[in-house]
Amino acid sequence: MQQSKNDLWVGLFVMLGAAALVFLALQSANLLHLNFQTGYRVTARFDNIGGLKPKAAVRSAGVVVGRVESITFDDKTFQARVTLELDKQYAFPKDSSLKILTSGLLGEQYIGIEAGADEHNLVAGDNLTATQSAVVLENLIGQFLYSKAEEGGKPSDAGSKK
Repeated sequence: MQQSKNDLWVGLFVMLGAAALVFLALQSANLLHLNFQTGYRVTARFDNIGGLKPKAAVRSAGVVVGRVESITFDDKTFQARVTLELDKQYAFPKDSSLKILTSGLLGEQYIGIEAGADEHNLVAGDNLTATQSAVVLENLIGQFLYSKAEEGGKPSDAGSKK
């Protein structure tokens, strides 16, 4: 009987530890977000969202103020339509701007909000128009290589001294 009771406690402890590891893994991968406060939804359009994903953080001054709720493609404007859910406790002016930024050199992407100066604050259903698309690393490398190739094709004045 005592052996059976010990096995039950050990099994319960192992299951609790496994659940804690799964919870931490989901939290660190930004796949689980526990927030019991309701927020307000706003939308924005971007020409290129890069690798932005739903549930990505929305930050202002480094503080998480919301999450990306959904990303859809608008086939009339050929832009990505991003719906954000901002926490109710944070109020931003209507003329605030959004940028898609990257944590570190190759880290995850998130949206940064830069507050504007309008007297009126954003409310549910507003559409933000001041957006800056993601910087795509492949495009930067291509531009750099193209400019270097263009420089290499021009004759240099340094070798033409007589």
